Amino acid sequence: MKTLNITILGSTGSIGINTLDVIARHPERFSVFALSAHTRIPQLAAQAQETRAKVVVVPTDHAAQIFKSCWQSVSVMPEIRVGTHALTQTAADSNTDVVMAAIVGAAGLPAALAAAQAGKRVLLANKEALVAAGSLFMAAVRENGAELLPIDSEHNAIFQCLPQDGRASAPTLPAAGVRRLILTASGGPFRTKRWEELHLVTPEQACAHPNWSMGKKISVDSATMLNKGLEVIEAHWLFAMPPERINVVIHPQSVVHSMVEYEDGSVLAQLGQPDMRTPIAYGLGFPERIDSGVGLLDLALAGRLDFEQPDLNQFPCLKLSFDALTSGQGACIALNAANEIAVQAFLDARLAYTSISSVIESTLSWHAGHATRTFQSLDDVMALDAEARRRAVTFLTS
Repeated sequence: MKTLNITILGSTGSIGINTLDVIARHPERFSVFALSAHTRIPQLAAQAQETRAKVVVVPTDHAAQIFKSCWQSVSVMPEIRVGTHALTQTAADSNTDVVMAAIVGAAGLPAALAAAQAGKRVLLANKEALVAAGSLFMAAVRENGAELLPIDSEHNAIFQCLPQDGRASAPTLPAAGVRRLILTASGGPFRTKRWEELHLVTPEQACAHPNWSMGKKISVDSATMLNKGLEVIEAHWLFAMPPERINVVIHPQSVVHSMVEYEDGSVLAQLGQPDMRTPIAYGLGFPERIDSGVGLLDLALAGRLDFEQPDLNQFPCLKLSFDALTSGQGACIALNAANEIAVQAFLDARLAYTSISSVIESTLSWHAGHATRTFQSLDDVMALDAEARRRAVTFLTS
C-alpha cells in the first residue's frame, strides 16, 4: 500500500487538529508533507515536530522567525515557506497527494483552487471555495482529473448516500433517481429563542454550540444559520442540484447528518456521532473506510430524533442565502464577503448579533445594482469579494 503524503492547510484549526488525530492512527497509510497556520505559530511548530512535516507555511517573515524560535526538536527543521503564494505553491506541490483545505474564509480559496488545478485529491472543508467560485472550482476539478471529497459533515453525509462509481467527481447533472437533498441543522444555541431576545447576545453565547466544537467564526455562522445557507450553495455545486431541490430541516440532536430522498420515496440518511473525525476519515480513506477514533452510535441511548422546519423570521441569514443562490454567483460572493465582515465586527463587539443579517442584506441590495459581471477567473471573483467587503464595512454603522 502506497503511503499518501498529506498537506493540511489550516492545521491548527479544529479540522486540522482532527485530521492530524486520524492520520496518527494510520502511520502505515499517511505521512504529513506540509502544514500551514496563520496566527498559532507555536502550535504549528509543535505539530511539525510531532509529525516530522517536510514543509510549513506561515503568513509573514516575522511568523517564520517565531516558528524558528519555537523549534525544540533535534530533528531537521522543515522548510519554511512564507506568504499567500506559498500556500498555493504547496497545495500544488508534486510531493502532495492529498490536500485538506481547511483555511476558514475567502483566504482559503486560492490554495484550494490550486490543489484542484494540480489534480490532487481535495478534501474540502473550506466553504468559500464553492460559495464564491463554484463554477471555476468545479471546472478545475473536471478538467484536471482531481478528486473532490466534501468534509463538511452534511455534504459528506449526502456524498455517502448518493450512488457511487468508486471515484469522487464533479457532476454536471443531479444523480439519477434523486428527488431532493435534505441538509440537517442543529439550530445552534438560539434555536428556542425568539428573534426579539437576541439583540444583546454576546460572542461567548453565540460561540457556545450545543453539539459541535468549532472555531469562533463558524460557530457564529451556525448560530445565525448562515452556515447552513452556505452549505445549501455548496450542495448546489457539489451535486449539481437546483436550489428548489435542496431543503433544510432542524435536527437538534445532530445524529442524522443529512439525507437523500429518491424518486421511489426512499430516504437514505447517514447517522453518527457529532465528531468531525468521521467525515475526515472517510475522505482520507476513500473508497475504503478506516478507523476514525469516533465511538459507536448507540441509538437506544440517543432515545429520540427530532426534526422541525426552520423559521426564516428567526434565521433571516438562511433566507438571504437562498436568495443569493437564486440570484447568481455574484450575489453569493457578496453574501459571503458581507458575512465575514459582519461576523468579525460582532466578535469584536462592534456590531449587534441581530445586525449581522442587516449588513448582509444591505450588501446584497447594493450588489443587485451591479449584477452584470461575469467571473472568468479567480481575479474576477476576488475583485468583487474585495469591493463587497468595502461596501459591507460602510453598512456596519448605517
